[in-house]
Amino acid sequence: MSQNGKLYLIPTPIGNLEDITLRAIRILKEADIILAEDTRTSAPLLKHFGIEKKVYAHHQHNEHQSSNEIVRLLKEGKNIALISDAGTPAISDPGFFLVREALKHELTVECLPGPTAFVPALVNSGFPTDRFCFEGFLPLKKGRQTRYKQLATEERTIILYESPHRFVKTLEEMATYFGRERQISVSRELTKLFEETVRGTVEEIKAYFENHPAKGEFVICIAGYSSKAAAIEPEN
Repeated sequence: MSQNGKLYLIPTPIGNLEDITLRAIRILKEADIILAEDTRTSAPLLKHFGIEKKVYAHHQHNEHQSSNEIVRLLKEGKNIALISDAGTPAISDPGFFLVREALKHELTVECLPGPTAFVPALVNSGFPTDRFCFEGFLPLKKGRQTRYKQLATEERTIILYESPHRFVKTLEEMATYFGRERQISVSRELTKLFEETVRGTVEEIKAYFENHPAKGEFVICIAGYSSKAAAIEPEN
């Protein structure tokens, strides 16, 4: 009976290619199969590090179907590496379902440490890092208002992801549910040439990006709710 293979989750750079680890490169070279969220996005990365092998797509639209086949290959002894377009698989990216299926079949899963966008954004924010609430992308429609209401009184630092085309609208929603004076920190283009972090109130950040193009993926860190601050009424 052949020994089972191992499923590796490999974090990839969120911008700067130097952020990949030596271990990640080694495992990608040694793996029997590489799974990628978008093979077109991953191709330049793999080529840059001299990794030449067939890459198969594993994304949110096919992960339920492909996971059964991947589990079968793992049971045949294949070592499989999963990468996403950027960052750590399963963190606001495909991977969770596959990991759960592999564990159901008592297969070995190993996640390497590496790039994740919310960590540098959180540390750069200046908000408390000992306790925080990671929300990733909020629901686009159904449940979005409910989630905002739940988070409005969250006392821990809150972390959200947002795309550039929805960013300004999200700031408007935050002004409604968190208040215009809530302190936030916005990071974009992390590790890239035009990396930027802007800090201030929701109102101040909104004004800033009304005059600066909202380009790149955004990480929004929001100061936790303070009942003392909320009790202070503005002077007339």
